[in-house]
Amino acid sequence: MAKTWFITGVSGGLGREIALAALDRGDIVVGTVRKPDAAAAFEARGGRALILDITDQAAVKTAVAKAETVTGRIDVLVNNAGYGLVGAVEETSLEEVRAQFETNVIGPLAVLKAALPAMRARRAGRIINITSVSGLAVWAGTGVYCASKWALEGLTQTLAQEVAELGVKVVNVAPGGLRTDFASSSKTLVAQKLADYDGLARDAERIMAEHAGQEPGDPAKAAQAILAIADVEDPPMHLLLGEDALKYARHAAETLAADIEAWKALSLSISFKT
Repeated sequence: MAKTWFITGVSGGLGREIALAALDRGDIVVGTVRKPDAAAAFEARGGRALILDITDQAAVKTAVAKAETVTGRIDVLVNNAGYGLVGAVEETSLEEVRAQFETNVIGPLAVLKAALPAMRARRAGRIINITSVSGLAVWAGTGVYCASKWALEGLTQTLAQEVAELGVKVVNVAPGGLRTDFASSSKTLVAQKLADYDGLARDAERIMAEHAGQEPGDPAKAAQAILAIADVEDPPMHLLLGEDALKYARHAAETLAADIEAWKALSLSISFKT
């Protein structure tokens, strides 16, 4: 049976690849874009486009309701829209932090909150959040972006527990580097820079600039992996995509495990004694 998808950010990158892969197999896809020309291009490929800024909560509710009315239901929600912010933590203005969190955290939260009532009523549905390996392992020079993805991970890991008994499955997909426009047009540099951070904290900016278009991950293959996760009865809470994602997530997990073991005695020392 064909599935109905609601995917944010289908004008390019991974969002477009997921949408096209779903359309190619006969599914129905409602995708959000920000510009009329992108809407026309998506509809020319067989999708149903909605122009939406996910930071506009009222517009999000209207868009999700329209998608449900037009298609009858949303089987799979993919929170894909987002962008990267590059710069050292101290360099990042609070306005830049707020804008990053509005798009990468509050926006996806608004979308899934709008879709959940109908999913709960049907006791069925799947929410797939495109987070990042940066939501599991940090990278100097991208601290606020990492924080936004860690926040989304925390929110939706908890949501997964809360809705499990209601028939709704939640998956966090954490890609590594994909050959999309993320490292070019989908990233923003902080407006003010401090010379003291021209060392390690600049590596992220430099690497993204030098390797844009040479990332190791194939977004079309990533899309097929996400379709597979949408179909399995018991999906994982986490799906890492790419050899680099596995490498960095494993290193972060091993570092945490080493700290836990090395400082176990001090951790246990605070207990009340009976």
